[in-house]
Amino acid sequence: MSVDTSKVATSNSSAAIAKKPSKAGAAANWADERLGIATLAKKNLRKVFPDHWSFMLGEIALWSFVVLLLSGVFLTLWYVPSMGEVTYNGSYDQLRGIEMSEAYASSLKLSFDVRGGLLLRQMHHWAAMLFIASMFIHLLRVYFTGAHRKPRELNWVIGCLLLILGMLEGFTGYSLPDDLLSGTGIRSADGFMKSIPVVGTYVSFFLFGGEFPGESIIPRLYTIHVLLIPGLLLGLIAAHMLLLVYHKHTQWPGPGRTEQNVVGFPMLPVYAAKAGGFFFIVFGLATVMGGILTINPVWLYGPYDPSKVTAGSQPDWYMGMPDGALRIMPGLETHLFGYTLPWNVFLPIIVLPGVLFTILLVLPFIEAWITGDKRNHHLLERPRNAPSRTAFMVSLMTLYGLLWAAAGNDIIAIKLHLSINQITYFMRGAVFVGPVIAFILTRRWCISLQRSDNETLLHGYETGVLMRSPEGGYTERHLPIAQESAYTLTVRDRDPVDDDVTTTVDANGVQGPSGPLDGLRRRLRTLMYADNIQAPTRDELTEAHHHADHEHELAAAMEGRPADGHQFDGKHELEGEPLRKD
Repeated sequence: MSVDTSKVATSNSSAAIAKKPSKAGAAANWADERLGIATLAKKNLRKVFPDHWSFMLGEIALWSFVVLLLSGVFLTLWYVPSMGEVTYNGSYDQLRGIEMSEAYASSLKLSFDVRGGLLLRQMHHWAAMLFIASMFIHLLRVYFTGAHRKPRELNWVIGCLLLILGMLEGFTGYSLPDDLLSGTGIRSADGFMKSIPVVGTYVSFFLFGGEFPGESIIPRLYTIHVLLIPGLLLGLIAAHMLLLVYHKHTQWPGPGRTEQNVVGFPMLPVYAAKAGGFFFIVFGLATVMGGILTINPVWLYGPYDPSKVTAGSQPDWYMGMPDGALRIMPGLETHLFGYTLPWNVFLPIIVLPGVLFTILLVLPFIEAWITGDKRNHHLLERPRNAPSRTAFMVSLMTLYGLLWAAAGNDIIAIKLHLSINQITYFMRGAVFVGPVIAFILTRRWCISLQRSDNETLLHGYETGVLMRSPEGGYTERHLPIAQESAYTLTVRDRDPVDDDVTTTVDANGVQGPSGPLDGLRRRLRTLMYADNIQAPTRDELTEAHHHADHEHELAAAMEGRPADGHQFDGKHELEGEPLRKD
């Protein structure tokens, strides 16, 4: 028997090559033997992520933060965090020869004398706007869909802390150029700190290194801006992502999706490719905005001078809420033992934001206490199916929006030729009445949508075809909705119907202890579920389906054709035509 020796030699040499590991493979094997990363990487790289457009809001925040880090590194190479006085001799003619701080002079240098400096400055500022705005909207999406419930309460708290730190980071960065506008903001912050009873003046003294403005505030804000808060943000983002991986991603209800699985795409290669592409979209959008949309033109404001204030000065949009509360707060002061307690500054600037953010932080725990729900939730809820929760967040949004508008009461008065006093008086009443009206309207809207969903489930959708009965009556023909739509409408929990919500019974039938707040909890839970439209029961659906089958047979008889055996199961439909049962 003859043997092709050339093939054997080739095969042997290929086997020898295959057996010899590459340098990269040898390094990976060395690391895996000591760290066990192969198993961990294999499990997590195949982790499934659901696909829905609303999930991209968190990604926008993440990639905006990456753009902030990249552009911030560039800016630190030329920015000088010093309040030392220099004479400006740069390219901007209108300010040449004027005394200013080194911080402001370096900001002008970045804007006019460093190649690409103005683009990176504006990219950095726009990325900060995107970062905070996307966090706001992401938190709203999480709350409206119930993704803050067990076991994700801690991740909700981390998200709220990220929002708070992001706003503080924005304020510190906004203050670094030391122009007249940002300096006015720092001067305002000094007054806010001094409004705190007892300790306010000490806090201001230690932060500014003496009396305002001192010579330390810009270097200290710079350290906070580039080291302290970014480090905290990175740590919290890492914790946020780890908890996301540990708890698995939430998903919208649909066929095949349960509380025990996740339907979507694996991390590699699909999700990683999509996420990578989305990063470049966010980066490109920030670049376009930085290139064509002017933001924070510090050269127009001039260097900071405590004796001057920029006309029509406004803080960045995310700081508008406390500023608006300050503008409409009545002038309340208390003179006690020779000291003045300025409640008109302390309450709107220090107390109100603290109360609102505290409410935001504890919302998951308050809801769990009211409902008594201790189950894990991995399927999202439609906002309409939780009317009280949705309405409460809309009322908070209304309050925030009214205070935000109040922060521009002077601009509104000028542009609309109105009285600033009348605007102020209106806002004082609107911040109390507006959230209540928003709560009532939103809740009734959600309940109406629930009722509409039930009608669609039980009777199908309207076809516009009128049918006449033998008795002479007219009815409109209905057809069953699509399977996926029916599944979305039916996969929701029925609200608890028992009134005694304070009695808890464990799996062994043992009644739990009662507490002093059980009466309050009972009333809150009753109000929370009042007037909700329950999902149809199985008996109700069966009865409606039998009625639909009867309508179908009647329509067939009237049209002179035999009944096709169709039975309305409330779940199946293709292209508007009912499926036949074979």
